[in-house]
Amino acid sequence: MTKATLNFQSASGHQVLAAAGKKILRPGGRVATEQLFQWAGFKPGETVLELASSFGYTAIALVQRYKVHVVGIEKNPSSVARARVNVAAAGMTDQIEIIEGDIFHLDKITKQFDYVLAEAILTMQSPSGKAKILSAIRDRLKVGGKFLSHELLARNQEAEINRALAQVIRVNSTPYSESNWIATFEAAGLKVQQHQTGAMGLLNLRRLIQDEGIIDTVRILWNILSCPQLRERVLAMHRVFQQYQQDLGYIVLYAKRV
Repeated sequence: MTKATLNFQSASGHQVLAAAGKKILRPGGRVATEQLFQWAGFKPGETVLELASSFGYTAIALVQRYKVHVVGIEKNPSSVARARVNVAAAGMTDQIEIIEGDIFHLDKITKQFDYVLAEAILTMQSPSGKAKILSAIRDRLKVGGKFLSHELLARNQEAEINRALAQVIRVNSTPYSESNWIATFEAAGLKVQQHQTGAMGLLNLRRLIQDEGIIDTVRILWNILSCPQLRERVLAMHRVFQQYQQDLGYIVLYAKRV
């Protein structure tokens, strides 16, 4: 969706930030994703299933760096179309397949993969939704396959934070504590091997520059300042992030199918 077509009153937080021009929409930014990649130890020719692949940026980066093969699943038809254009422009149609589909119906994908990658997806689901998706992720992994996850962390006040986030991002977001994330993974048959937590800096200026670069950061800030409806939503999210900055963070987890 573009700024021209997006309904700012009802759009989810990630749609609003994407309309502002933000490409990195993960709570721990590039640094946290890089940690996942280090744990993964990708080898050329291995296969990756990426959930909610959006515009295909991560899939392209994975192929460029590690020579893997990626299947990306994305629900939004316009995002699927844009991702396919980006993949073609990168000359990677033989290494990347973007399919239109729902992460709640991963059973429609018959292949099994060496890795499943999911970033900023499980947080947005209810407890039962988390359990259902994680069970399906386990089924899509080969025995010993690796699940790489990057999510929002609530160190304390889980219920209060959930309510505050739901109001500003228009999604029933339910971040978990460190122990609850690990327990939820392991209940689904995904044994956590490594995990790391850190500060959530999604709308922090220093993190913005680190993730997006100076030129794109200036462009994002201009988009926010020049559009009142966009500015209102972004500032509302920023206030909640600031209010709970001591308790909100990110968590990355590397788990194996058992």
